[in-house]
Order: sequence, then structure tokens, then C-alpha cells
Amino acid sequence: MKYRRFGKADWEVSAFSLGSMRLPAAELSASAREDDLSVSMIRNAVDAGVNYLDVGYPYDLVRQERLCRLISRALRDGYRQKVKLTATLPISALTSSFDCDRYLNDQLRWLGSDTVEFLLLATLNRENWPKVQELGVLGWAERAMSDARVGRLGFSFHDHYQPLRTVIAAYDHWTLCQFQFSYMDVDHDPGVSGIKYAADKGLAVVVTEPLRGGRLATEPPEPVAKVWAGARQQRTLAEWGLRFVWNLPEIATVVGDVRTLQETAEYIAVADSAAPDGLSVQELVLLSNVREAYQKLNPIRCTSCRACMPCPEGIDVPRIFEIYNDAIKYRDVETGRCIYRDEQHWAANCTQCGVCVRACAKSLPILDWLQPAHDLLTSGSALAAAELQSQTPNRETGGKNE
Repeated sequence: MKYRRFGKADWEVSAFSLGSMRLPAAELSASAREDDLSVSMIRNAVDAGVNYLDVGYPYDLVRQERLCRLISRALRDGYRQKVKLTATLPISALTSSFDCDRYLNDQLRWLGSDTVEFLLLATLNRENWPKVQELGVLGWAERAMSDARVGRLGFSFHDHYQPLRTVIAAYDHWTLCQFQFSYMDVDHDPGVSGIKYAADKGLAVVVTEPLRGGRLATEPPEPVAKVWAGARQQRTLAEWGLRFVWNLPEIATVVGDVRTLQETAEYIAVADSAAPDGLSVQELVLLSNVREAYQKLNPIRCTSCRACMPCPEGIDVPRIFEIYNDAIKYRDVETGRCIYRDEQHWAANCTQCGVCVRACAKSLPILDWLQPAHDLLTSGSALAAAELQSQTPNRETGGKNE
């Protein structure tokens, strides 16, 4: 296993780290056999040199308890001493500092551990950052570090470059930051520029979803397949995606949420052979062309500039449109529905007030898109997605009624 410097911390992290959210045991309906398989996956990864394990996001506390107890079981017999654990504090669910203690203490109890080495404040952005300050979350985190329940503090982030600068500047003791990043996210929330900025400030950059939840490793739509056909180097789609992320020297580790032993082995094999700045110019151009081909399939031309936010009803319009676009262009409605549910979106709350429409820099007909997006992401199917894509409006305007 190759290792990389973990920001300003005096520690090296495995290039590949293990995520838990897609382990076979993560589902409430998991069988004893799937539990045993998950334990084997964790232990095999640690035996291969993985030393960082992400406990996951507590969307569903019942599910999270099951997953934490499974991790605790896997880390018996000396395995706990070989890995550092990262837990997550769900900012969206907090109403007071008492909630901070509840979420942390519950996860510690389920893990059977007195401490986690890292704690992430979840999915910070310009809308919820004021909430972090108002609830005194940073002060609470300092106390949790003082009493050794938490080792070091970090955050996950989903917004543009400037809000990232604001968050980093607000606290002197960040150790790590986590971004969703793939070759589809070069300029997206916060993109390469954000990754480089965070690394320059001494933060360890942790990447999740390098394959967009596996979507970049599945058979692509025809326009994208035509681009891939021009590749000179024969690799699996998963290997292309992983090599792109490991190509950035600023990235400390990539968290893989794996489903099978085979996926775990593939991540580890690529991690062992990938190197910073290891892709050629021709290979980077190929991946850029793949990205462009995918982006042309977006039915809604939303750039996630977030000028339409905040919504009076709390609807995250850019994020919903991103989930919807991804469901269409990757031909994967079910994953979109899971994300929509887990992140607790509900576009049906829209009152048609029009605040977002008036604020949109691209004059998108937002109100015309919200209901179809909600319908697809709550009760749609792959067939419905195909039908909607065939009815995609003018791609230059991204609108239905021009």
C-alpha cells in the first residue's frame, strides 16, 4: 500500500481508505452472511495496509447503529489499533450543542470506543455555516477534543471556492477537509482550485465518491462510449476514474465505499500502481472529453451558482437539480432516489413564490423543473428517466417554456 502525507499532521495515510456506507451490512435487511462478508472486507483492507476508516454519515440512526456495531466487531482482535476512525456530525440535524453530544456519544457507544481520531462537520456550505457559528459547534468541538472523545477536527464541504475560503479562515485548527471529487468535478463544488487551496493551507484533503457512487464505472450512454472508444490505453472505467483522482498530489487519501471484496481488491491494486502526476497529457485530454460528453446530457443547465438560494421553504434547488441531472445522464434513477431521500429533500414544498426564478442568473424556468424532478426522485423508474430524457427541453436555455 502506498501512503501519503496527511496534511500538517505528523502521520501518513494509506492512499486508499475504506468507507462503510455501501458495505453489505449497511442495509437493515442484511443477513448474517452479509455481516460476515463485511467483517472480512474490513479486515482484508486493513491487512492490505489501509489505516483510515470512515464510519459514515448518520442519515438514519437505526442504520448507523447497525453499521457502527458491525465496524466494532470487525476491529476486534487488535484491528482497532491499526486504523484511525472518522465519524461525522450531521449539521443539518442539529438544533443545539446537546445534539452534538448525542450524535457523537451514540456513535462512540456503538463503536465500543472512547474516541474517534477525526470528526467531520458534515457538508458545510454557505447556508449552514452560520448555523455552525450560532450553535457554538466549534466551541463544543474544542471541548470534545479536550476530553479526548475526538482527536482532530475537520469538515466535509459542498459549495464553491469562496465559501470554502471563509470556512477555512474561520478556524485555525482544522486538520482535514473532505470533498466529493471525480473527473466530473474538476470545476465543481469546489473543484481542483478548492482542493489546491485547502492543501496549501495545510489541511489533509480526503476525497469521496471518486466514481460518483459507481456510476462512472458502469456502461456509459452512447455519446460517452464513443469518446471512450478512442482511448489508447486499455483500462476499466473504474481504473480510469481512480487514477484521475490519485493523479492530484494534493489529495491525501481516497475513501472507497465498496460493496464487494472484488471492488476492494480493485481499489487497492490501482492505489498501489497510481502515482501523483502519473497521467499523460493525452490521457487527461481523454478524460476531459468524457466529462464534456456527459455534461451535454444534463437536461437542466444549472451551474449550481446558488444565486437562487436561500429558498424561503428551505428547498435546495441547485442540489435537487444536480441529483436530477445525474439520474438522467448516468441512467441511474435509483441512486438518485436514495440520495434525495437520505439528504431529506422535498421539492413538493415549493409554493411557487418565484424568488428563485427572479434570482437565477441564467433565467432558468426553475418552477417548471422542480415538480418533474420531485416526481422522478420519489416515484420514478429507469423507464421514466428515459422518457424524460427524450423530452429534454432546449439544451441551450435549459428551459421548458421559452
